[in-house]
Amino acid sequence: MAGLDRDQSFFCTEASPAAMDRYWAEGWRHFGILFFRYPHAFHDGGRFTVVPLRVDLERFVPSRSQKRVLAKNRDAEVRVRPSFVDAEKTELFLRHRQRFRDNAPASLDDFLSPDPAAVPCRNVELCIYLAEKLLGVTFLDLGETATSAVYAIFDPAEARRSPGILMILQSIEFSRRQGYRYYYPGYAYREPFIYDYKKNFTGLEYLDWNDGWHPYRKG
Repeated sequence: MAGLDRDQSFFCTEASPAAMDRYWAEGWRHFGILFFRYPHAFHDGGRFTVVPLRVDLERFVPSRSQKRVLAKNRDAEVRVRPSFVDAEKTELFLRHRQRFRDNAPASLDDFLSPDPAAVPCRNVELCIYLAEKLLGVTFLDLGETATSAVYAIFDPAEARRSPGILMILQSIEFSRRQGYRYYYPGYAYREPFIYDYKKNFTGLEYLDWNDGWHPYRKG
């Protein structure tokens, strides 16, 4: 594939499951109807190299630490349903955004279309509940052979439960049960950053903008 040397974007209001698979395989992501890919990002004055990731679900095996996260959250309930935004998720988002020192998002509307369950593609939300308290939500796109996390939010007060890792594990489990081949957790960076927890999954692959997908190896 041709190397990516600049930011790229386009608008799309409707994409088939097969088209979404193709976009993800080419490193595209989307917020609402805006599709984008870019080779670098900037935080706190630093320049970071973007690394698209995906998990080959046939090769995924949870690590010992990930099994501990699941055990720690065995009292949690997962609810899957078509995505929508309401006051409960908006309030959770406002708590979640306090984690960011710079580039803090303003609203869930920055990431989701007005009809997130269907535009630009089918999307479900995986909600993690403790009793009736919402701990976290992942908004998950559904393609033909793959799923992709659009955005995830969680309550920072419950950080000891490792909710970011928990939601990835639950997304992987949902995707496997539904017969998908790949799960895309989103971008990470080559350099150390808060997204590094995405790099700790077996079956992980990364996209080299010059020559395609490769097994990811730490170090």
